[in-house]
Amino acid sequence: MTAEARKAVLESGDWLTAAEIARLTGLSVHHPSAQPNKWRKEGQIFAIRHLNIDHFPRYALDPAVGYYPFKSMVQVLRTFQGKKDDWNLAYWFASVNSFLGGKRPQDVLATQPERVLKAAEDEVAGVLHG
Repeated sequence: MTAEARKAVLESGDWLTAAEIARLTGLSVHHPSAQPNKWRKEGQIFAIRHLNIDHFPRYALDPAVGYYPFKSMVQVLRTFQGKKDDWNLAYWFASVNSFLGGKRPQDVLATQPERVLKAAEDEVAGVLHG
């Protein structure tokens, strides 16, 4: 099942290499991984690794600010820190979420970041028994 899930995530078209991000942002094409890796180190974005190439989520980049990460990604990623690895983050963002009315977090991140953060908090809290 994991292989199928990884294949679905990779084939979704929602991922960019560092070189593709460099072209979108107009950043250095000579050192294309510099800025995306800086963002990752600062907790602004995550990447999945496939065949020794990092792939960054397109949906985490805000076209309104030159394809830099949405500011809300920091809070969402901080919520999952130590709880989900990069692949599990990719699965979570790509999965329909009942907290978001059956929408995927990646589809509403740009328009409803506060709801995505609440969904992340709900995911981390898990099932609460009263």
